[in-house]
Amino acid sequence: MTIAVINYGAGNLPNVVRALRAVGADLLITDDPEVVRAARAVVLPGVGATADTMRSLRALGIAQVLPEVVASGRPFLGICVGMQVLLTASVEFGPHDCLGIVDGTVRRLPDEAGKIPQIGWNQVRFTPAFASHPLFDGIPDGSDFYFVHSFYCAVEAPAIVAGQTDYGLAFPSVIVRDNLAAVQFHPEKSGRYGLKLLSNFVALAGGTRPGDGSRESPALAGAPTMSPIK
Repeated sequence: MTIAVINYGAGNLPNVVRALRAVGADLLITDDPEVVRAARAVVLPGVGATADTMRSLRALGIAQVLPEVVASGRPFLGICVGMQVLLTASVEFGPHDCLGIVDGTVRRLPDEAGKIPQIGWNQVRFTPAFASHPLFDGIPDGSDFYFVHSFYCAVEAPAIVAGQTDYGLAFPSVIVRDNLAAVQFHPEKSGRYGLKLLSNFVALAGGTRPGDGSRESPALAGAPTMSPIK
């Protein structure tokens, strides 16, 4: 199954593409909103500021179609700023609206965290309700992933927080809601467990259970039948 990776100029796009291809994903890199609208699964990478990202997504016409894509049940993965722009709003460089797909606000990490931005490896602890989620298949609880960020997602619904990380406070580092998954860290820079998470998403997007190749229909694999991406 072809996965659309959104190209809006994010600096981590080449690394995300290489990592996804390394785990066997069939990709189409696109900045066309109609291709995104027709995609069977979508990945939104990101680095930098939410305001700049939203400006680029709006200019391309992609911001308008992403809520529709997620609402349709197609598998979706947001990475770093690609997670943050899913929220209602951000306070980075002044309050501004984001995509509004997930209720919450992007806030700055507290000064008590020490060095900001957080740059480097940190643990991700799975919340009990998600400990056996297939997205985490083969990834031990408390594994280290690579972070580069100054802001975090203060989501309003604790039930969608699948993983947490401590840096001045416990913040959501993974959210999962039905077909939507998003991570604050960079799986493409996180070694074998980052690649494993991407591999698990690719398997789920294709309708298979990570680890055994059997068919199943979990939330992330529940994409409707769409025309192939050209």
